[in-house]
Amino acid sequence: MIVALIWWIIVGLIAGWLAGKIMKGKGYGTAGDILLGMIGAVVGGWILRVLGIYSSGGLVPSILVATFGAVLLIWLAHKLK
Repeated sequence: MIVALIWWIIVGLIAGWLAGKIMKGKGYGTAGDILLGMIGAVVGGWILRVLGIYSSGGLVPSILVATFGAVLLIWLAHKLK
């Protein structure tokens, strides 16, 4: 259980940071980046599953899916402002 939580935090931090860089932002702080990356992982995973695309698991695919979802969330947030 603890290992899974640490895994989610690491993936979330990396994905949130990458999404901030991709979207030309300065990030949302460590906690914000982690949260954005974790939510992005859920959103990205759901969208890719709906499209019939499944990741093989592992660190790199998890980061890519989470980053994809986080970029979409940042884009949506910018459009709503």
